[in-house]
Amino acid sequence: MVTVADVRALARTLPRSSEHLIRDRVKFRVGAIVYVAFSRDETTMRFGYPREERAALVASDPELFFLPDRSDLRFHWACCRLDRLDHDQMTELVTEAWRMVVPKFLARQRLRAH
Repeated sequence: MVTVADVRALARTLPRSSEHLIRDRVKFRVGAIVYVAFSRDETTMRFGYPREERAALVASDPELFFLPDRSDLRFHWACCRLDRLDHDQMTELVTEAWRMVVPKFLARQRLRAH
């Protein structure tokens, strides 16, 4: 099971990432763009994800992944249940969400470093 603390530890290593508490929700962003957000009860996590690939992600494991609310379907978001998420999956999802919002040169630097 992944916690907000696990995501925080990873997000601190990502250049330009910052943590914010917005309307009682922990969110991580680069500049003004949020790339990861938690539910108020911290049981689910939203993360940046390509819209055109969301359906396949949810179909791959519907017990873990789900679509955001209908009002948020226009955005690049997917969601997951933290009690079913493992650390490796979290690392991949958070890092890829971060890569969607940073300049490409930063993403390339991160890939070379790891």
